[in-house]
Amino acid sequence: MTDRTIGYIVGSISSTSINRRLAEALKRLAPEGTTLVEIPIKDLPFYSVDHDGNFPQVAEDFKQAIADVDGVIIVTPEYSRSIPGVLKNALDWAARPYGQNAFNLKPTAVIGTSGSGIATAAAQQHLKTILSHFNAPTLGQPEGFIQSTPGLFADNGEVTNDETAGFLVGYLEAFNDLVDRYAKVPAGA
Repeated sequence: MTDRTIGYIVGSISSTSINRRLAEALKRLAPEGTTLVEIPIKDLPFYSVDHDGNFPQVAEDFKQAIADVDGVIIVTPEYSRSIPGVLKNALDWAARPYGQNAFNLKPTAVIGTSGSGIATAAAQQHLKTILSHFNAPTLGQPEGFIQSTPGLFADNGEVTNDETAGFLVGYLEAFNDLVDRYAKVPAGA
């Protein structure tokens, strides 16, 4: 596979999110032939089974955006040693109604940043458990635990540390390999 469209979900809706800056860095560092597009979650209402018979358009659009990409990178902060509620809400919308899980067999990767030395390790472990339940093939290595330091991510998405930038390029290349393994074979091939 040469051209890929990778969706990314930022698990924070904060206007000052360092994870949004990480997502911008990933967009900037994407290998040739790979385009990253955001799949936004901030406008999704709270999920309830009451919606299963009549999904709101924003939820339909969210699920369609997942279907339209070759893979999904989830960029998550860590809240109270787990994923943010807004991200869990989005994942619930993606998996419902029962039997219509948008992540089924969708190559997925998880990455996150925080000021902590272990970054978002606990949140990522919880997220990988959810993705396993969704039957989403998930990138195992390299793991994306990025310790954010002041100035690491410039406003324009530039990564100011060469070692971190190199790691992120390798991370994206590894994810592209996973996406390629799960690429659909053209009809009649």
